[in-house]
Amino acid sequence: MPLYNQTSLGKIEIKNVFKQFTSPAGEVIVALNHLNFTVESGEFISLIGPSGCGKTTLLRLIAGLAETTDGEIYLDGQKVTGTSYERGFVFQNPELFKWMNIEKNVAFGLKARSVYKEKKEDVQKYIDLVGLRGFEKSYPHHLSGGMAQRVSLARALINHPRVLLLDEPFGSLDTSTRSTMQQELVKIWSDNRMTMAMVTHDVDEAVFLSTRIVIMTSRPAQVKEIIVNDLPRPRERNAPSFMEMRNKILNTMGVHIDV
Repeated sequence: MPLYNQTSLGKIEIKNVFKQFTSPAGEVIVALNHLNFTVESGEFISLIGPSGCGKTTLLRLIAGLAETTDGEIYLDGQKVTGTSYERGFVFQNPELFKWMNIEKNVAFGLKARSVYKEKKEDVQKYIDLVGLRGFEKSYPHHLSGGMAQRVSLARALINHPRVLLLDEPFGSLDTSTRSTMQQELVKIWSDNRMTMAMVTHDVDEAVFLSTRIVIMTSRPAQVKEIIVNDLPRPRERNAPSFMEMRNKILNTMGVHIDV
C-alpha cells in the first residue's frame, strides 16, 4: 500500500547547467558542460558514465548541496536554491548519527522540521517499510552495511520528498545484499511512484531499476544519449530482452559487446 501519493510532484528540469571548479593549483576544471534534460514526475532515472564525469556533481546540484556556475535547475517549476527536505538524498555511505539509535536516526528529519509530535507514528511505519522492525533501539555500529543503508533510506523517505536522489547507495554492498536492496527500492518506487534519480556505475543495476538511463560523456560532461527502458516488470536479469538492453547501453558508452 502506498504511504503517500506524489504522482503530481517531482518534475526536474535541468536547463543549460554548467559547472566548473578551480583546483588548489588554480586550474579551472569544467565538470558539466551545458546539460539539458527533463525528468518527469514519477520517473526512475539512472545517471551513468565514466568515473569522474560529473554524475555525483549533478546529483548534488539537484539536491542543492552545491550551486551551478551557470544554468538553472527547477523542481516543479521552482528554481532549486539550497537544500530542502523535498529533495531527499541517500549517500554512498549511510552517514548515520553514531550516537543515535535507528529510531532516533529515522526521526531526525521530523524533529529538525518541528513536526515530530504530529508525525511520530510515521517513524515505525518507515522502519517497517525498510524491513528493520525489531532493530529500533540498535545503534549504527551494530548494523551491517545493508541495514545501515536501509536506515538511511528510511530517514530520507520519512520527509515525503518530491524526489529521492541516490548516489551509488549499494556500491559497497555484497552481491546478494545489493540485489535484495535493489528489489526493495523497486517496490518502494512502484508503490509510491515518487521521482527517483540514481548515480550508478553498474549497468545491470541501471537496467533493473530505471525507466530511463541518462548516459553522460567523459568530463566535461554532456548528455550523450537518454535511453528509454520499457522492459516489463518484474525484470529478469537473465532474460534476452534484459541482456539486449544492457548491451545497448554498453555499446552507447563505447564498450562494444559481441552478440
